[in-house]
Amino acid sequence: MTVTDRIALDPFGADIAGESARLRALGPIVPVELPGGIPAWAPTRYDTLRDLILDPRVSKDPRRHWKLWPEIGEHPSWGWVLGWVGVVNMLSTYGTDHARLRKLVAPSFTHRRTEAMRPRVEAITAELLDALEAAGTEVVDLRQGLAHPLPLRIICELFGVPEELRADTARMIAAIMDTSDPSPEHAASVQRQIGTVLPALIAHRSEHPGDDLTTELIRVRDEDGDRLGDEELLYTLLLVIGAGFETTVNLIGNAVVALLTHPEQLAAVRSGEIGWDAIVDETLRTQPSIASLPLRFAVDDLTVGDVTVPAGDAIITTYAAAGLDPEHYGPDADAFDAARGADDHLAFGIGVHRCIGAPLARAEALTALPALFDRFPGLRLAVGEGELRQVPSFIAFGWQEVPVRLVR
Repeated sequence: MTVTDRIALDPFGADIAGESARLRALGPIVPVELPGGIPAWAPTRYDTLRDLILDPRVSKDPRRHWKLWPEIGEHPSWGWVLGWVGVVNMLSTYGTDHARLRKLVAPSFTHRRTEAMRPRVEAITAELLDALEAAGTEVVDLRQGLAHPLPLRIICELFGVPEELRADTARMIAAIMDTSDPSPEHAASVQRQIGTVLPALIAHRSEHPGDDLTTELIRVRDEDGDRLGDEELLYTLLLVIGAGFETTVNLIGNAVVALLTHPEQLAAVRSGEIGWDAIVDETLRTQPSIASLPLRFAVDDLTVGDVTVPAGDAIITTYAAAGLDPEHYGPDADAFDAARGADDHLAFGIGVHRCIGAPLARAEALTALPALFDRFPGLRLAVGEGELRQVPSFIAFGWQEVPVRLVR
């Protein structure tokens, strides 16, 4: 196929697995169209995506390497992507700039710091499960009652987000993840929220410094502006706070649904035959919290099979397609099977761009999931699997609600 035959991705992400399979049948990398008509390339196979992520000729900096960057203002329906590439943080920098920003943030997510947070994760999990049980309602939305508030509260405590800003923070991140509306009005709303919520957080922590990571980043900016500028501070907070909770929301929700629709594997993990780590890895392989992440850019012409991706073209990182690739995971790659031991999945990235928050996300999931099923061993879905609704996004991979019956 040629670039004139671009496949339009579903902005609602209604069938991410099926869409990935259809694209894979067309080749290892396929020209696609993102919401609003943004042209890009979609890798469809594990090895293709892995090689591109590790290739130094693939950049994350649109200002330097996206040939359409100068035109973005001429396309009102492209405005939604500014929340992803129109920022200055680890998600949109390349080379030494990326290394500098990552070095500033990485100490906040060390194994030791993650372990120090574990008692809070356990305490909040227990508190949320108590609240679910005390509500006296047999059917509850587990996303709203556990999967969402747990990582939100943890990341807000870690970054010192005051209570009065937490709901606005959650709405801002949800709006960025929603790719179903490429209208200029939606894009403008997202930019207003970013320009309101994060400056309010910075102002609050500047006036009321504490033992939190926002205060620490403000100190770095104030004491050494060469290492972290005002814009970088704001957008670094956007990245680490957003990625620090929204992805874990989907990880927990997806794992619960996977286990409730595969009772034999739930029985195996409860008996100890399969470990919870394997459940988390298989969830991340089959339903990675981020299905496709915009955007990266070809620094030079890239040859993928018999296809040339021209320098300056955009590429999306297709974690969902990679995880379901039968060439890498076998003919049953689309089946949830925690016994396969798929700990080489790419859901957290790889190399210098591997997600620094991965240990915290795993710690939260590995606390919440066993606690949930220990408290409610008879837990079951309150609706048919086919009635679950994907969040309206080709980026996020998760459920809008997870209705369950709480059965002891």
